Amino acid sequence: MTGIEKAFLEIEGGTRVPCLFNPAQLQLTRSNSWAGAPVPGRGVPRLRYTGASSGVLHVDLFFDTTNDGSSVAAHTGKVVALMDVDPSLPGTDESSHNARPPYVTFHWGDLHSFKAVVTDLDLTFTYFSGSGTPLRATVSLTLRQYEESQAFGRQNPTSGTPKPHRVHRVQSGETLDRIAATYYGDSTRWRTLAAANGITDPLALRPGSLLTVPRIDS
Repeated sequence: MTGIEKAFLEIEGGTRVPCLFNPAQLQLTRSNSWAGAPVPGRGVPRLRYTGASSGVLHVDLFFDTTNDGSSVAAHTGKVVALMDVDPSLPGTDESSHNARPPYVTFHWGDLHSFKAVVTDLDLTFTYFSGSGTPLRATVSLTLRQYEESQAFGRQNPTSGTPKPHRVHRVQSGETLDRIAATYYGDSTRWRTLAAANGITDPLALRPGSLLTVPRIDS
């Protein structure tokens, strides 16, 4: 079985922050500015290009440590720290208060984002142990382009993958055979899901976890 590629954030300097689960979707936004001066007595003016705005990438990350009972904050804290000023970065001058947080790059297999800074972050803890330890969390990130760069390879993010994958978030009460019936119209295809996700016990699905759903030849 081919291993599933895990997404990660690469911090300026080379440190990686791994994603426990791959995101279900990515949203990229770009905009260009065009302007035209209206002229009395004439119709719609011809537009001229006045520049590009920074691209924006929105991504939601899911974290779950219910399998070992450790605090999920150990993982989410690394993401939250991306908004903190780092005095070790090049160009820092504390005497003039010239300091900034690091830039980051999102990677997932052959997909690589532009260099970006985290402009917005929304962390929500969604599940706790009886002692109050957070075990599940979602982090919504807004990454704004830091500088001009080639992003996403000008190609479909799934190019190079013969059978692109989908992602399914497990709901309470769902089983592998029911999920297989939903995507494949055949509940006996549950073994395909089990193999793709390294599941040895098909009855031990955790609500909220993400499953890779391979596309199969009809």
